[in-house]
Amino acid sequence: MAKILIVEDDKDIALGLEEDLGRHGFQVETVGDGEKAVRRSRECHWDLIILDLMLPRKDGFDVCKEVRLAGIKTPIIMLTAKTHEAEKIFGLELGADDYITKPFSPRELRARIQAVLRRTSEESPGTYQFGDCEVDFDRREIRRKGRPIDLSALEFRLLTAFVRRRGRVLSREQLIDAAWGPTTIVTERVVDTHILNLRKKIEPVPAKPRYICSVRGMGYRFEG
Repeated sequence: MAKILIVEDDKDIALGLEEDLGRHGFQVETVGDGEKAVRRSRECHWDLIILDLMLPRKDGFDVCKEVRLAGIKTPIIMLTAKTHEAEKIFGLELGADDYITKPFSPRELRARIQAVLRRTSEESPGTYQFGDCEVDFDRREIRRKGRPIDLSALEFRLLTAFVRRRGRVLSREQLIDAAWGPTTIVTERVVDTHILNLRKKIEPVPAKPRYICSVRGMGYRFEG
């Protein structure tokens, strides 16, 4: 039974989500402000956090940022009434795994939840080593020369996609599906920016990448 933390200050929406998800087999807890959300994310292990953006005390962006800075890799789905693409991308760059725009149907939210949980569970078990880096899929972390590297949840999903498909060319569209989700609108430039950041953390010489190689006109290939 997946444990879900719902962060929503509208009591009617929170109660509706709690009742619907509870009926479909999820264990659910709700909190109504950003400060409580950060505290509960630290106090308990959650399989998923559903996070509204417009919250008292701390907004959803600040909550997401603090959770990720604390090293918590729990998948996050943001709930937002905002329709501007830049704000959605900002949330994803902070470490959210997906977003859904209000109003939404309970069925759509459940589908998003299942997709995020499925992506998480599909990540390779055990460890994988390349160069002086070791990827620990069980702990969702990477170590370089034995020391943990600060990877965001999104960067970890990108690296997981590369490792699982090593030796194959992955288009930017395939990387978006694997790391952001197939329903997410992300520009190719955003993908390139995250690849650049990932190279800085795992490559011996980021300007001359050994592992994440560019394939002109096609995408990227992992040579680990």
